[in-house]
Formats: sequence, C-alpha cells, structure tokens
Amino acid sequence: MPEIIKDKAIVADDWNLLKLAEGEAPASVAVPAGKQIVPLAVWLAQKPALRTRHDIGVWLAPDEPADSLKDDAASLPLIAVDFPYFADGRGYSTAFNLRTRIGFTGELRAIGDVLRDQLFYLQRVGFNAFATRPDRTIGDALKGLTDFSESYQTSWDQKTPLFRRAARPTAKEVQ
Repeated sequence: MPEIIKDKAIVADDWNLLKLAEGEAPASVAVPAGKQIVPLAVWLAQKPALRTRHDIGVWLAPDEPADSLKDDAASLPLIAVDFPYFADGRGYSTAFNLRTRIGFTGELRAIGDVLRDQLFYLQRVGFNAFATRPDRTIGDALKGLTDFSESYQTSWDQKTPLFRRAARPTAKEVQ
C-alpha cells in the first residue's frame, strides 16, 4: 500500500486517486466502491449520488477555485489539491482559501509534483497531508516539515508575526 505524510507522520494511504481517461465523461465514469478522491468535474456531475457516500473526497486542479466546494466542504472528509509541476504555486492560495474562507477542517492533501522543499510552506497554508512524488524518499520528505523553527510572516498556521511574538525590552530596560 502506498504511503503519505499525514499530520507529521508517515501513514498508509487507503485512498485511491481517480483520474479520468482521455475521452471519459465526468457524468458517466464509474466511481468504484471504497475511498475515492474524484476530480471536481466528477463530483459536480454526480453529486446527488456521491454525496450519500462517506468515502468520497474531491481533488481540485490548479485552475479550479476553492469556492467550487464552498457548499460541500463541510461534508467532505478529504480535499486534495493538485500540483501538476513543482513551479505551479496556485495550490497554495487554494489551500489557504479552503481553510480560511471556506472553513474546511478535514484532511487537506497536496498531490502531484510534491517535493520536500515545499512541505514546510504547504503546511503553513493549511495542508496536513502530502502525497509526495513516488520517485523520492518519503522519510526524507517528512524532514521538510521541520526545516525551519520560526516563520516571520502570518499565515493559516500562525496568526501573529514574529515581531509581535518576540520578547522585546521595554524603554526602561534599554536605558
């Protein structure tokens, strides 16, 4: 069984990522039993049937906005965001919006071309699960979550900037 990083640990991945074959229509593709992460187009086309299942997650392509799931996010156990290549950073905004504007609290997974160098920053915007590239060592990727001990700016995981968190001497102590 493949492995992912979830909540800062390496765990077995019991979800299947469903991808459409060329020419397959989202409305007619068969969604197998068991835990399936379906493309947004399949979710939207088959929502009445799929929303009754508790083993369905949805994955968003980089050009699909978080708002596409605003009415459904609370009922989904998992939302995945695809990074088709390393330099495509649109998924960072998608994750941040899912957490802050949509209020998604379930598993938020980064999929696709996910590398160790991204993990620290991905977790800062709300991802808590990572399906790293299969040609990389997952144990090494896990270390990427702790590459830095502090962050300067605010984000989903840290609401206060460093200059407000650091102890500073008062005017009397400076004199």
